[in-house]
Amino acid sequence: MKQIRCATLDGFDAKVVDVEVSFVRALPSFTIVGLAQTSIQESKERIKSALSAIDFKFPPQKVTVNLSPSDLRKEGSHFDLPIALLVALQKTDINFDTFMAFGELGLNGKLKDTSTLFALLLSLVKEKAVQKVIIPKESVAKISKIPGLEIFAVDTLKEAIELFTTNQAQKGTPSGDTLDHKTITIQKQKYYYFDKYPLDFKEIKGQESAKRAAFIAACGMHNILFEGSPGCGKSMSAKRLPYILPPMSLDEILEKAKLDALEGKEPDFTPLRPFRSPHHTSTKASIFGGGSKSAKIGEVSLANSGILFFDEIPHFPKTVLESLREPLEDYKVLISRVNTKICYETKFLFVAAMNPCPCGNLLSTTKECRCSDTEINRYKKRLSAPLLDRIDIYVQMNEVRPDDKPSLSSKEMFETVKRVFQIQKERGQSELNGKLSDEEIRKYCVLDAQSEEVLHNAIQRFELSQRAINKTYKIARTIADIDQSKTITKKHLLEALQYRFR
Repeated sequence: MKQIRCATLDGFDAKVVDVEVSFVRALPSFTIVGLAQTSIQESKERIKSALSAIDFKFPPQKVTVNLSPSDLRKEGSHFDLPIALLVALQKTDINFDTFMAFGELGLNGKLKDTSTLFALLLSLVKEKAVQKVIIPKESVAKISKIPGLEIFAVDTLKEAIELFTTNQAQKGTPSGDTLDHKTITIQKQKYYYFDKYPLDFKEIKGQESAKRAAFIAACGMHNILFEGSPGCGKSMSAKRLPYILPPMSLDEILEKAKLDALEGKEPDFTPLRPFRSPHHTSTKASIFGGGSKSAKIGEVSLANSGILFFDEIPHFPKTVLESLREPLEDYKVLISRVNTKICYETKFLFVAAMNPCPCGNLLSTTKECRCSDTEINRYKKRLSAPLLDRIDIYVQMNEVRPDDKPSLSSKEMFETVKRVFQIQKERGQSELNGKLSDEEIRKYCVLDAQSEEVLHNAIQRFELSQRAINKTYKIARTIADIDQSKTITKKHLLEALQYRFR
């Protein structure tokens, strides 16, 4: 009996699978056991055809393939290559223990890339479960970005067999190519950034307070809510935020690529943080993840390390808005099903936009509001106090005026964001200011004597909750970083309190 290792996705993570093959004298048959799904069962015909294409005669024996552990559900056409290798090299004295093999076979023996291969190998590398890997040449461009792999790339099944029969499997190509993007190095760690601005804040005229709030939100990854009349620039501001967000580490870029692969998209490996904007008619399952048999990834998880934007937030279903509490507070969402339980990370910058009333004209100086007090109250009450308590920055936007002029560009804003990011990392923070834990707040958010007194008075006057106090600390810390101040002063704290929801 011979065996080689492969893997399958179990929700979000990869599980190692031992592929075993035995040959028994009996009526010829080809059986795959071990909870193999349809995509694997169909591999029998692909393998037979691919082997016949290289003039290999299928053994006239009972061939049994076992995928272990047998109680783990397995799926994916990438099991074709390991099974075909074991069948083709049944009579050779070759040890596959140090190798893992992945690849879908064409009927002519050509190896093809699969959509889940990147996610599988990234997960395996993080678990330190793989080193030498045999993959299709089609997959090399993206797999080579994952550090810590020794890659043996083959184009056909025949080449994969020759790796072992001609002793070519001695040394592969090391992975971990440097990404072709601009970088900054902080404490020997590289961070990549995107320096193109197809959507620029310079295109937004006026709205200086909103731009300042968006700028602070970007510097510390603080959640933000824009309120204003239709057409004042709420969505414009939100769509320009991704281009001024802080640089990304290699791990974050690879995680983003993994999410792209799981969603069925081709990873682009750009250090541009994700931007997800579900429509208010989206189902709860599509936003948080779900599915009847297996849990699928949702918008809140796809937005991890980037932006989740809810435009016209009061129009989202109440169940969706209240379910946002846990991802915004715990930075994770747990999807439980009968067959599986999966935990996704949700460290995103939450951006929301809303009108001041159902008709949108409540704050207008030129248009008349047609809403009654009851309608306005009902509209605003769709956002509960616990949800609003999880939003760091609230900003009210003015109507556009004829004399409004453009001010700071996205490039100028990003240069400061980059500097603030460096300050936070050099301070020893693993997270940016907006995601600091209670213990880290006590360590990094130090107030001077005057600001301590201001905060004490604000707590009594505005009856701030503990969560609101912590958010005030974090926003003030970001404002102080923008001013390159080591301690939080009265000026920083007063500005932070201005962004409290009223």
